[in-house]
Amino acid sequence: MTTTILPEPEAEQLMVLFNTLFEARYHTRLLCGDEEPLYRPPSGDRVAEIIFAHGFFASALHEVSHWCIAGSRRRQLEDYGYWYLPDGRDQAAQQAFEQAEVAPQALESLFCEASKRRFNVSVDNLDGSAEVDRAAFAEQVKARAERYSREGLPLRAAAFHRALTACFRKDTPPREAARDAGYWLDSQR
Repeated sequence: MTTTILPEPEAEQLMVLFNTLFEARYHTRLLCGDEEPLYRPPSGDRVAEIIFAHGFFASALHEVSHWCIAGSRRRQLEDYGYWYLPDGRDQAAQQAFEQAEVAPQALESLFCEASKRRFNVSVDNLDGSAEVDRAAFAEQVKARAERYSREGLPLRAAAFHRALTACFRKDTPPREAARDAGYWLDSQR
């Protein structure tokens, strides 16, 4: 028996924000999934899909963070062409994971702040043979977030951050927040 996962109410708002802001501009939709997260590139008449896990707000922000960083070539590849090794990574695989995750988790932390949510860094390797220095990784993520704050966010991330801030900090309705961020985005291109 398959159950349909309903997203958290605020995750519904994220889908409205993202889809209003980006679907027409970048042919990409944010969707709630029942399984693990997945990015599906566009195919035929289907737009690209960012599928977040189990209706979780945090999963949606994390997956959007990856999309905001991915260039046009990577957005043509399933999961942006990245590999994923589940729990149980060795030291080399863990280091590769952390290197690939610093930038998206830095964006995610800024998105959490804009959404009035607590950010938790993820090393995602609880059963691995590798020693994981969560504190050191958290410092790398924090330093990258501070760099983004000083130097500016990537364009799509900046637009999404604007929409999040308006919706969750200023109580602007999601479609209006996304429309306003969209006007800003269009003025930047």
